[in-house]
Amino acid sequence: MSVRNLNFMFQPESVALIGAGTRPGSVGAVLAENLLRAGFQGPIMPVNPKHKSIEGVLTYPDVAGLPLTPELAVVSTPPDAVPGIIAELGRRGTKAAVIITAGFGEGEDRYGAELRQRMLEAARPHLMRIVGPNCLGILVPGIKLNASFSHLAPAKGDLAFVPNRVRW
Repeated sequence: MSVRNLNFMFQPESVALIGAGTRPGSVGAVLAENLLRAGFQGPIMPVNPKHKSIEGVLTYPDVAGLPLTPELAVVSTPPDAVPGIIAELGRRGTKAAVIITAGFGEGEDRYGAELRQRMLEAARPHLMRIVGPNCLGILVPGIKLNASFSHLAPAKGDLAFVPNRVRW
């Protein structure tokens, strides 16, 4: 495995949150709150066609409407939408994505496994790095990035990587 484009995952200069939400307790709302309140210094661009703003931050209707290409995208949308979103982000030049969404073949779900394969095929031509799907997100305390739906934020410290499964 190479380290290509990992810098965009763990040291992004801009982040888009596709599927940002406002419904209290929803994954999209918790992600938005964590991202926007952690202190990350780069642009954070929430994407949701139903809202003008989230947490006081201007919201964009879709990936095409973003004012700049995000280095990192955090995706929390219905699973059927994810392969298309990854393809669109890849065409724009996004190099890393965290897929929070579940429904990609966990267990033996055949349709979900097909969706996961379509998502990976959409990422491949653009050399886009993917964390997930069906994950908690990523946290990088050193740059105040909380792209997770964790209710706790870790303290700044040494590197920790906790995979739930590894495939080689």
